[in-house]
Amino acid sequence: MHTDHEFMRLAIAEAQAAEASGEVPVGAVVVHNGEIIGHGQNRVLRDHDPTAHAEIVALREAGRALRNYRLNDCTLYVTLEPCAMCAGAILHARIARLVYAAPDPKAGACGSVLSVMNHPQLNHKVDLHSGLLADECSAMLVHFFHRRRKEKSHHTP
Repeated sequence: MHTDHEFMRLAIAEAQAAEASGEVPVGAVVVHNGEIIGHGQNRVLRDHDPTAHAEIVALREAGRALRNYRLNDCTLYVTLEPCAMCAGAILHARIARLVYAAPDPKAGACGSVLSVMNHPQLNHKVDLHSGLLADECSAMLVHFFHRRRKEKSHHTP
């Protein structure tokens, strides 16, 4: 049986693959009965799709694997706190458990900026765990954006 750390490492590998493709390094995996049934990485630039966040990509694959849009008894591992769009999708999919690494102080919807997840008026509650390998995931994002700013500053006349 895999551990939360091992599954988060696989989400980190997805984030690294996203970064290698020029995307913001965010990765996700969906696990059901100890097996990965969906993985995703940010694909917004490659797919020209504003909804192609790592979580959405992973949820879509998981839904196809289970042949159901309800992902009951599944755990989603993601390297960054989900945004409002992804938090909404997680709730609609009825994900049982969410494990995310780094908080997102600019767009996080699990308490950092918004509290979409486990809002008292919503009927679905998610078992929420944050901070697993957060320093590593935060450093990956900081490094990515630092490098991107540096590249842009070299291209401006």
